[in-house]
Amino acid sequence: MTTKNKYYVVWQGNQPGIYKSWTECQLQIKGYSDAKYKSFSSLEEAEKAFHGDYSDAIKKANKKEKEPLDSQQNIIWESIAVDGASSGNPGVMEYQGVHTKTKEQLFYQKFELGTNNIGEFLALVHALAMLEKQQRQIPIYSDSKIAIGWIKKKKCNTKLERNRKTEVLFQVIARAEKWLETNSFRVPILKWETEKWGEIPADFGRK
Repeated sequence: MTTKNKYYVVWQGNQPGIYKSWTECQLQIKGYSDAKYKSFSSLEEAEKAFHGDYSDAIKKANKKEKEPLDSQQNIIWESIAVDGASSGNPGVMEYQGVHTKTKEQLFYQKFELGTNNIGEFLALVHALAMLEKQQRQIPIYSDSKIAIGWIKKKKCNTKLERNRKTEVLFQVIARAEKWLETNSFRVPILKWETEKWGEIPADFGRK
């Protein structure tokens, strides 16, 4: 998953520091038996945590996770949550949709090369098409403002290069755009409020 602007703090690893991608973080913890690391949603939080103590950062995170149960009362649990992820951007890309409350996986796709935003976009179209086929109108949650914007414009505005490795993906994108052009839908697409509710249930958990 958003283009999610996360920052990864490595307290103990091959080279401690703050990294802007999960791929960079992985390089620092791979093969390190007692690595200590965590993701943060802002650079300010990451810098504060890096110059502090690892155990304090974990305690604060656990406390934050326990606090907002009341804030989740506005979530429509009978819904679908979607997420996209890529190992590198671009990199191996996957997306999925799950039932928001039970986290039961409803669909999953994987491609050789793609981006987070494309994954988020295709996950939304997949969910829309599935609900249309089932004649259901439950909401869809996404934490990606970019993907939601692309759905509204009915256009995947990616800058990914079209080549041999991405040809199949671009064919899928074209089918998704055509579906949006030729189908009207009343299913509400809602923004998942990560800051209030925590990670979206469909999140791939690459922290």
